[in-house]
Amino acid sequence: MACIYVVDDEKDLTWALEKSLSHEGYQVVAVNDGLEALRLMRRRRPDLVILDVVMPQMDGMEVCRRLRADPILSAIPILFLTVQETVEQKIEGFEAGCDDYLAKPFDLTELKLRIKALLHRSKLWPHDAPPTHLTVGSLTLDLLTFRVSAEEKTALLTPTEFDLLYCLMGHTGEVVSSQTLLWEVWGYHSGTGDPAMVRWHVRKLREKIEPSPGNPIYILTVPRHGYTVPR
Repeated sequence: MACIYVVDDEKDLTWALEKSLSHEGYQVVAVNDGLEALRLMRRRRPDLVILDVVMPQMDGMEVCRRLRADPILSAIPILFLTVQETVEQKIEGFEAGCDDYLAKPFDLTELKLRIKALLHRSKLWPHDAPPTHLTVGSLTLDLLTFRVSAEEKTALLTPTEFDLLYCLMGHTGEVVSSQTLLWEVWGYHSGTGDPAMVRWHVRKLREKIEPSPGNPIYILTVPRHGYTVPR
């Protein structure tokens, strides 16, 4: 049974699509915020995403770019919904990585046919099965059980710890600032979150995975810049 995410800030629309697509036999996850959708997709990978272009917090273009840049989620088919189907916007959407466009208001029958076509096409494309683990060096994150393994240690992560480590491992070798983590993990805009919250959760993660939390080897602090998971 295919899992479809419907991501749109119009709650009436997501409710209606959830009901209609569920009757077709799909598992539907309705989300009204792009950033929250990304967090949920890391915990439950969809087979297809129906994505509104214009949304607050994070618009559909940015969500699409992040999906395509994510090694776990990059192959998911993406269908954009938009109220403005200009040539320029289509070009921007396809450059961001979408697979199809449908203008609002749309015919429900046409949407269902496009969904079937995208799901069928994705099965025909020669790509490997979706990964269930994210591994960087000796660090392995299980995407199905929310457990992390580091050498001989295995720990169950909280949802926030999972999102935080997923983000850091997804930027392996890069220094990720506290402000970036506050945005990607908690959804705080620039200047609105407290870096102390990041420090606290990093400390908790280190207690679970580091051989010596006071002398970390997996999650390193780069003074005045942020954190990094080395390659």
